[in-house]
Amino acid sequence: MGHSLGGAVAYLLAQCGPGLVRRLVLEDVPAPFPLDPPRPPAERPRGETPYDWAMILATDEQRNAPNPLWWDHMGRITMPTLLIGGGPSSPIPQEQIAVFAELLPDARHITLDAGHLVHETRPKEFLAAVTEFLSPAARTPS
Repeated sequence: MGHSLGGAVAYLLAQCGPGLVRRLVLEDVPAPFPLDPPRPPAERPRGETPYDWAMILATDEQRNAPNPLWWDHMGRITMPTLLIGGGPSSPIPQEQIAVFAELLPDARHITLDAGHLVHETRPKEFLAAVTEFLSPAARTPS
């Protein structure tokens, strides 16, 4: 399970080690489409930051020009996958989440009008969707 950039980490793990992931939940995750227009280089804030500044630069670089292997390896994500979008108030383009879901052979896509922090803004609905998806009754025979 991953949210936003953590969702990208989750789907990359599923691509690289599909045997390690039985079911995948992606919450308001950016699909690997290049940003249009590209994000300009961020300016480093003055002083110490509570986060890794190099990660900001690397993330922006990948969002502007994603590695084409991400798309080439989408076919490796064969496990059941739930994609939860945050709706029109989210900064993540919801149509890209829909396209992402269409590419996966065993994907379910839902939208909860909650913005980017679906789990925080609509916790009951988020938990209900995830619990249903992960429940034994929802599992398909392997």
